[in-house]
Amino acid sequence: MKKMILAVVAVLSMTMTANAAGETAMEAALAEAYDMRTNISRLSTYLGLNVDQAEAVEYIHDTFCREMRKAARANAENREAMMKKAVEKDLKYMHSSLNEEQYRKYLTVLNATMYNHGLVK
Repeated sequence: MKKMILAVVAVLSMTMTANAAGETAMEAALAEAYDMRTNISRLSTYLGLNVDQAEAVEYIHDTFCREMRKAARANAENREAMMKKAVEKDLKYMHSSLNEEQYRKYLTVLNATMYNHGLVK
């Protein structure tokens, strides 16, 4: 009887460990997908930013990255809304900091990045 109880406890603990490992892997995949860090120096060169614009873009992008990390940690029901809010806020601030040509290029970069991360289809 004692061996049966120990066997049941062992099986349950292995199942719980496997579930925890699966959740950890899923959280890591979400964190990677929502990681929007970008090389600001290369982005500045591509967009043709002046020094003031580069500082503004770096600050705006850091805020965007923080909000996307929060979205990655949110529950499934809120994740999409948080991501949409973060993107809208980012685009609003970028539009006020960039001229039309720079903003158009930034939109292209952001869309490609989000597509490559699997966040949009």
